[in-house]
Amino acid sequence: MKELARKLQEMKIGMVAEQEPLASHTTIKIGGPADLLVEPSSVENLVKTMEVIREAGVKWTAIGRGSNLLVSDNGIEGVVIKLGAGLDHAEVDGTTLTAGSGVSVVALAMSMSRKGLSGLEFASGIPGSIGGAVYMNAGAHGSDISKILIKAFILFQDGTMEWLTNEEMEFSYRTSVLQKKRPGIVVEAVFQLEEGDKAEIMAKNKKNKDYRKETQPWNSPCAGSIFRNPLPEYAGQLIEKAGLKGHSIGGAQISEMHGNFIVNTGNATAEDVLALIEHVKATILDQYGVRMETEVEIMGRK
Repeated sequence: MKELARKLQEMKIGMVAEQEPLASHTTIKIGGPADLLVEPSSVENLVKTMEVIREAGVKWTAIGRGSNLLVSDNGIEGVVIKLGAGLDHAEVDGTTLTAGSGVSVVALAMSMSRKGLSGLEFASGIPGSIGGAVYMNAGAHGSDISKILIKAFILFQDGTMEWLTNEEMEFSYRTSVLQKKRPGIVVEAVFQLEEGDKAEIMAKNKKNKDYRKETQPWNSPCAGSIFRNPLPEYAGQLIEKAGLKGHSIGGAQISEMHGNFIVNTGNATAEDVLALIEHVKATILDQYGVRMETEVEIMGRK
């Protein structure tokens, strides 16, 4: 891994760090070290990074802003590619928006509202990056990414790159083709927005953002929604009905604000969070006969 790190540093592809603690790169502030963490400074350098990784035959994992993510206490094997500052571009042509995977979803939603462009208001309180949002078809307030995406530029594991249309992304609830059938990295995405009343769009944007602040514990380290909603039921409501609000294991606690959030009270480990997840699953199955599935991405060494 040292040789790979040296080569990438010599190529000046961006930030390269060995044994980097991933707790510093996740919103829940949990995670052991990456063997090698790389943050490419451009799309071109991302492609070069993938070429070097492929030639070395090393495992790789991609992360964005670290929300919706639980990393093992033992870290992640191989190279972790962080899609950040080098991929945070955004351009608007009429009502068509092109955004890099490293762009903040919240910042982009606010920026579009100021331009009087509608379509991203639902995402005004969603933390994380555009790449992650497209990857998991993020949504809220009755809408999601699939409603506005035209196409996404994907870098696949073998180094090939391809534009996938909305249909080819095979979106469903919090899922896309990239999670199962065709693993890859979202490099860029193109969205179809609509012109609208600027004041109305900004007001809706603010309302959705304020709702998140009022109902979800974003002032505490957390990973976002832990469970998928077992529709027609809602995960948070089931957890609250089961009396699990505030329940804790180690440093991990089910939020007092929202049952579908687990917060790090200061010294939580990934093992604490996983134990709490299993406790919730067992309790809900026992009390309501509902099988809960995680929405948070769990990755890293066992």
